Amino acid sequence: MIKFENVSKRYSDGTAAVNSIEFEIMEGEFFVIIGPSGCGKTTTLKMINRLIPLSDGTIFINGKKISEYDIHELRWNIGYVLQQIALFPHMTIEENIAIVPELKQWERTKIKQRTNELLDLVGLDHKTYANRKPNELSGGQQQRVGVIRALAADPEIILMDEPFSALDPISREKLQDDMLDLKKNLKKTTVFVTHDIREALKLADRICIMEEGKVVQIGTPHELITNPVNDFVKDFVGNRYDSWSNDFQLEDLLEPIVEIEDQQVKASMTISMQELVDMLVEHEQVMIERDGTPIGYINRRSMMKYVSSTLLQKGV
Repeated sequence: MIKFENVSKRYSDGTAAVNSIEFEIMEGEFFVIIGPSGCGKTTTLKMINRLIPLSDGTIFINGKKISEYDIHELRWNIGYVLQQIALFPHMTIEENIAIVPELKQWERTKIKQRTNELLDLVGLDHKTYANRKPNELSGGQQQRVGVIRALAADPEIILMDEPFSALDPISREKLQDDMLDLKKNLKKTTVFVTHDIREALKLADRICIMEEGKVVQIGTPHELITNPVNDFVKDFVGNRYDSWSNDFQLEDLLEPIVEIEDQQVKASMTISMQELVDMLVEHEQVMIERDGTPIGYINRRSMMKYVSSTLLQKGV
């Protein structure tokens, strides 16, 4: 879907913001880029839609060099969400969401339908919110609108540059949950930049850790936690495994049973954290039994949410 081949970005003063990075993002994947300040993560993101030009190398989208796309065509097919919400204050919420569909000359009825369904999707009833102005919404509500505005024209790719970092913890948690729902329902290829490891662990299919303009390791949350390639990754992610596994309480993760399937993967209440994580790498969810009786299930989402919330409580 998106492929980086030997991509670098150097500035006129000789600063190398990104240095010969190579990786590929799969279609429908939620790919998180993380690292300390100045590591090149935002530069990497902005090179995808040509907001920042490459110095060397090539980026491909669907096998075609981004330099070969018409710039408007490229950007219309890439949604973009910033930390700064940047809604137009003089427009209604509906008008803000409709901007790109109108530029693409969608029919008015189609735009109206799309706007309403997206507002409802993130818990903002369209009958209540469509005709309000941005200043009538909370910060978290405005950022939800910013997210669905990027989705309005049904782009193939969504770029998100630390979109929740300016929000209070409660709003941020709600937006993260919204993103998990959107990820499940829409299956968009998403590139998400953050400096928050808790957020990365909760949202990502795979995480790319960068340092000083280079890619240090790419892997699933489980791979980075259990198999860090060096001390930098271990300090950034790996040693946090013990901090939440030592206090592991299985009951904290259990979701209520809705339906029991014959082929359901099962485990007992005595399962260890490591064993459970390993099972969730292979299976979407695991049914938990006590003395042979199902008492609830644990899925990947509840596991990542538990990890994230536990790290937050510990101040990690």
